[in-house]
Amino acid sequence: MKKVSIIGAGNVGGTTAMRIAETGLASVVLIDTVENVACAKASDLEDARYSLGSDTRVEGSSDISRIDGSDIVVMTAGLPRKPGMTREDLLVKNAEIMTNVCIGIAEYAKDAILIVVSNPLDVMTYLAFKKTGFPRERVFGMGVNLDTSRFANLISKKLFIGTEHIQALVIGSHGETMLPLPRLTKVRGKALTELLAAADVDSLVKQTRGRGAEIVSLYGSGSAYMAPSAAIFQLVETILTEHRRELPVSVVLDGEYGLYDVSIGVPAEINSRGVEKILEVDLSVEEKEAFLQSARSIQDSIKALNI
Repeated sequence: MKKVSIIGAGNVGGTTAMRIAETGLASVVLIDTVENVACAKASDLEDARYSLGSDTRVEGSSDISRIDGSDIVVMTAGLPRKPGMTREDLLVKNAEIMTNVCIGIAEYAKDAILIVVSNPLDVMTYLAFKKTGFPRERVFGMGVNLDTSRFANLISKKLFIGTEHIQALVIGSHGETMLPLPRLTKVRGKALTELLAAADVDSLVKQTRGRGAEIVSLYGSGSAYMAPSAAIFQLVETILTEHRRELPVSVVLDGEYGLYDVSIGVPAEINSRGVEKILEVDLSVEEKEAFLQSARSIQDSIKALNI
């Protein structure tokens, strides 16, 4: 059976483990510095096997060597966002955590695909790429896959139409400079800009950018985890079932979109090897400038870490 290790047994990590375990897609190892939490969630998930008719093994541990032989490692560990806190506020502390974990990943799971979820996601993806030494095809961030799902949901609610009829697209950072693309978002084959007035489109874009902060504020303590776990699961399922899907992820660019040495959200072809191909969409002059501005904000944070 395939093996997925999840580093960080908080809400995102635990819910991701539940989605994988319930489908029987792979065995799961939950790693957390608070061993009791990892063990408790693993035991809780295994106790559901009989009721669900699933025989997936779930293990909890604080020992990172337990990720040995993983096909995929999902990195969710790090401080969560609190109300009023931006993803960038988490930068320094989570960079320390990411650096330490990457040493273990490179040692015990050197052939794995690494999916980064820790915030600020694009910077942490770049840091993981540098610290593991893995090729960029095997290190990418979940970020805009979640933002695209949020955009599609908000469009669905606005137009009273099922999300299965929507092909949404968000690129850029997984943060305040993300770039939802209404012109390239299709609803039953028609551009969103053809279906809604400009003011309504602008409102949807603004709501998408602020959706994460809105949920953090509503929770009062902690951040979103159900939709993020679904976005992670979609990537894990694509890789392990050897499907080929076009999904937006944060990946280190090497000349695509005229950018080098920065990790940022772009559509990509994902398969069993990770990022098979980066897809370049035809951006307008205004969209291109907004995308470059988003990239610059990520580059500024990367420079602040002196990687």
